Amino acid sequence: MFKEALQSIVEKTEGAMGAVIMGTDGLPVEKFFSDEGSEVNLDVVAAEFTSLIRAAARSAKDLNLGEVRELVVSLENVTLLMRSLHKEYFVFLGLRPDGNIGRGRYELRKAQLVLAAEFAV
Repeated sequence: MFKEALQSIVEKTEGAMGAVIMGTDGLPVEKFFSDEGSEVNLDVVAAEFTSLIRAAARSAKDLNLGEVRELVVSLENVTLLMRSLHKEYFVFLGLRPDGNIGRGRYELRKAQLVLAAEFAV
């Protein structure tokens, strides 16, 4: 189920290189990459950016702003979209700089609605 959901996100989003369901501990649950995403090592990128999710969640909690829902990081060579599934899990999408960010956000939101129930405790 997870791999199919990630594959759907990547295939429906122009410029997507891959998607990962990641725990806030930095360990991947499932991943799907295009050849380009494998070359860029998006699984390593996702693991490294997990610390950003944890820091944002800590700051949001300290400031009583609620749970982190989504983060977007635009870098020179890749755009990273991260969407929360549960307070300890998120789905991560890597796009080429010319990728369709709006469609990526939409596909992540759709996946969240389907996958979040699998992570509910």
